[in-house]
Amino acid sequence: MQELHLLCWAVLLGLGQACPGPCDCREKCGFQIIDCSYRDLEAVPPGFPANVTTLSLSANRLLHLPEGAFREVPQLQSLWLAHNEIRTVAAGALASLGQLKNLDLSHNLISDFAWNDLHNLSALQLLKMDSNELTFVPRDAFRSLRALRSLQLNHNRLHTLAEGTFVPLTLLSHLQINDNPFDCTCGIMWFKTWALTTTTVSISEQDKITCASPHLLKGTPLNRLLPLPCSAPLVQLTYQPSQDGAELQPGFVLALHCDVEGQPAPQLHWHIQTPGGTVEIASPNVGADGRALPGSPAASSWPRFQAFANGSLLIPDFGKLEEGTYSCLATNELGSAESSVNVALATPGQGGEDALGRRFRDKAAKGTGCYTVDNEIEGCYTQDKTPWERL
Repeated sequence: MQELHLLCWAVLLGLGQACPGPCDCREKCGFQIIDCSYRDLEAVPPGFPANVTTLSLSANRLLHLPEGAFREVPQLQSLWLAHNEIRTVAAGALASLGQLKNLDLSHNLISDFAWNDLHNLSALQLLKMDSNELTFVPRDAFRSLRALRSLQLNHNRLHTLAEGTFVPLTLLSHLQINDNPFDCTCGIMWFKTWALTTTTVSISEQDKITCASPHLLKGTPLNRLLPLPCSAPLVQLTYQPSQDGAELQPGFVLALHCDVEGQPAPQLHWHIQTPGGTVEIASPNVGADGRALPGSPAASSWPRFQAFANGSLLIPDFGKLEEGTYSCLATNELGSAESSVNVALATPGQGGEDALGRRFRDKAAKGTGCYTVDNEIEGCYTQDKTPWERL
């Protein structure tokens, strides 16, 4: 019995010797506990013993959690960091805490958070991030938290939620997400359906999960929001000639058109893969006259690739350098859709020219023909016309 008491004193003495100066260290029910709360600390102190299981740094003045902040305490099961002034949590700050079950980051100023660190915290059961400055949650933020039972995200600045955000949380029983300034457009409707009809999770204060925008819906609880006319993007890419692997002659004007449907109206983006590399174009990059828009990254007033607001893409002088794959991508809150076409110059001496090609060749011999997106051959241009007028 005396040997057991000596062993306990040795453990406590070892813990005390490793205890950081500003903190109190003790053992309780087999858990090694360090209390550093209410110490006016501005940084996480070094020198924690490796066998610590509970650490409180609440009610200090911490501003930042750097990479490796808790590398010394890999056995930590509970970490309390509430009521500090933390603004950023750097990548790697929490990643070493694979045994962590409870994490409290509430009542801080966090706007920059290392979401990928959560992928290592598969044992986590309680996550409190309420009363911060978070503006978004990545779609896959909680993909590894299959043991999580309670999640608090209330009192932040969340405008929307990616569909499926909470699907990996198979053991979740309690969710708080009220008092966020939600944008009640199509992107949030999935959450209304999930919260009201799909999940068995207890969601607190649902009448306080309200719309902040648009203005007409401000203050409306999400559970009373009427259905909205929402649809994911649909894309149809038309071009000339109208077959994949289209073959053109050097110097032709190539026109493509991306016809897009969806609600809300999708944003259009062009992705072009040529022998010289990849070109990305946010549409539009030119005005109706074909000139580069103010502030556009186009290299000249007449860009090589001209993307118009109506969904058309014009290449005024198609040549070998413009061969490749042309893709239009449409994106809105509900998803994205893409359509592509491969375009190449005709091989010298190649036969099999179709009727449309012969019509073009006849006009090209007179200097009047060009391809258009409506499968018609029209007068093309004279040198004093703008590239858009040349169609």
